[in-house]
Amino acid sequence: MLTERELQISPIVQESVMHNTKTLATLHNLTASLFGIGAGVLGLESYPGFIFYLVFSLLTSALVYALRVRPGINKGGVETYFRGSMELWTGGLVEGLSGFVLTWTLFYGLVRA
Repeated sequence: MLTERELQISPIVQESVMHNTKTLATLHNLTASLFGIGAGVLGLESYPGFIFYLVFSLLTSALVYALRVRPGINKGGVETYFRGSMELWTGGLVEGLSGFVLTWTLFYGLVRA
């Protein structure tokens, strides 16, 4: 947690935090569709398809963390950019699931037909 002095020096702007959250949700939605295409083309069914989605969604969050949020880059950590660490790691999982399933079933049907 940031101290009062650090917050006075570089305050966190809530509009920027909301923008970052929307951007991350958009990224998760777009990549979920791409992951659905991958799962459909690979012919994954049932649990392996959902595990594919979960692993690659967490990989996407890990890349965002490593390239943009990492504590070595800034002093504030995850709370500087998002409301909490759970928002970074699991924020877009549920929202992207419907797009994943839609493109997964579409491309599975196209490839297997």
